[in-house]
Amino acid sequence: MTNLILTEITASVSELKRNPMGTVAAGEGFPVAILNRNKPAFYCVPAKAYEILMDKLEDLELNVLADARKDRPEIDVTLDEL
Repeated sequence: MTNLILTEITASVSELKRNPMGTVAAGEGFPVAILNRNKPAFYCVPAKAYEILMDKLEDLELNVLADARKDRPEIDVTLDEL
């Protein structure tokens, strides 16, 4: 059985237990796939990479919202009405 691994760096659960920060450092800022019996169990994602990922996800969600609203009719208001 084959498994898709979405990173270039992998480590075993044992390696992660032995040296957690070394495992994170091995990824050089990128996620590390953690393998359990040679199958990907989870991804160890550095904080900075996770923040970037969440920002991109938020941008995508905001774009969907903006696209949904762009075809609404415009409503003229004045500053006094606000």
